[in-house]
Amino acid sequence: MRAAALIGAGLGAIGVGVPGIGIGIAASRALEGMARQPEMQGKLLINGIIFAALMEALGLFAFLVSLQLFGLGKTP
Repeated sequence: MRAAALIGAGLGAIGVGVPGIGIGIAASRALEGMARQPEMQGKLLINGIIFAALMEALGLFAFLVSLQLFGLGKTP
C-alpha cells in the first residue's frame, strides 16, 4: 500500500508541471491573435488570463492530491 501511494504521488507530481505547457501554448496563441488583430487585444488578454488561471488550478489540484498520497505513503 505504501509503495503504491508513493508511486501515485510521483505520478501526481508530473501533473503539476503539465499545466505550464498548456499555459505556454495558450499565451503563444493569444499573442499570435493580438499580432493579427490588434483591436482584439483587450478581449484576448482577458480570456487568456481566465484560461491560464483555470489551467493553473488543475496543476494545484494535482499538487494537493500528490501531497495527500505522499502523506498516505509515509504512514506505517
